[in-house]
Amino acid sequence: MGFRMGIVGLPNVGKSTLFNALTKTAAAQAANFPFCTIEPNVGEVAVPDRRLDQLAEIAKSRAVIPARLTFVDIAGLVKGASKGEGLGNQFLANIREVDAIAHVLRCFEDEDVTHVDGRVDPVADAETIETELMIADMESIEKRLQNIVRKVRGGDKEAVQQERLLKLAMEALENGQPARTVEVSDDDRKAWRMLQLLTQKPVLYVCNVDEAEAGTGNAQSERVAAMAADQGNAHVVISAKIEEEISQLDAEEAEMFLSEMGLEEAGLDRLIKAGYGLLHLETYFTVGPKEARAWTIPVGTLAPQAAGVIHGDFEKGFIRAETISYDDYIALGGEQGAKDAGKMRAEGKAYRVRDGDVLHFLFNT
Repeated sequence: MGFRMGIVGLPNVGKSTLFNALTKTAAAQAANFPFCTIEPNVGEVAVPDRRLDQLAEIAKSRAVIPARLTFVDIAGLVKGASKGEGLGNQFLANIREVDAIAHVLRCFEDEDVTHVDGRVDPVADAETIETELMIADMESIEKRLQNIVRKVRGGDKEAVQQERLLKLAMEALENGQPARTVEVSDDDRKAWRMLQLLTQKPVLYVCNVDEAEAGTGNAQSERVAAMAADQGNAHVVISAKIEEEISQLDAEEAEMFLSEMGLEEAGLDRLIKAGYGLLHLETYFTVGPKEARAWTIPVGTLAPQAAGVIHGDFEKGFIRAETISYDDYIALGGEQGAKDAGKMRAEGKAYRVRDGDVLHFLFNT
């Protein structure tokens, strides 16, 4: 399990260039005109995690299998998309299928690249897309409320719950707030997710800056940072041009290039870290001579559900998880060293898996 991140933005903000660089493909046609991305392009990337390589080296694993992140490059949006303007209907349908939104915002000046609204204002751009998503959600809620009237009158429990949650969302939207600002109880959480509202999706603002500003950002990206903080969203500063150059280099050349640019890590790494934080995800590992593998789970996942990410039978027949922390595994030279030092723990069904745990599951078939 990884997660799906939809890359969105107004036309000509650099999102297709960024998608190409992140997925190291040229599948998305990057061009200086609106709607150059007609179908959503989908690309998978390995989630960089140096811990996995270190574990594999100690265990002499024959294969190293990182977690995967799926990027979906979604057709450019314009004002009026909620009414079907441009490629709006397609955009709105595709965005429902992702876990989070990476909203690329133009924070660079370039007279050769036209802006759809004739000015560079990333905060206004963000508000344009947010408004369109909110309008689309309101229209969707109105239709759904009409469709469940009979069931509600008949006392259908699911319909009654759905009506209550839809009205909560509508109240927030009518007050100018996205659905993700609504607080729901644990009992309502599953039904809330099932509503699949566009403004439920957490947002990661990606500030696309000039190459020279990739390490420091600029006044425009600072405005976006303040907006993200106010909303409880996240932001990263990236130069799509730099990412495009890095995508053409091998690992050693990329490291030298980043060093010359004064950057500690590639934008992909920072974007993925921010995405994991935004979605409250973490990683555990399974390690052995055959393979070392990273698995993505929500923070706080219990051991049986973590096992289920590998295979449903592991969750159904879960007995216990033999657990070693990453630090202990490295410091003690692997599984046997951790066992000898008493650092391998047997954890049961109530154990909440921690980021970096090295796990071996025992289960009944």
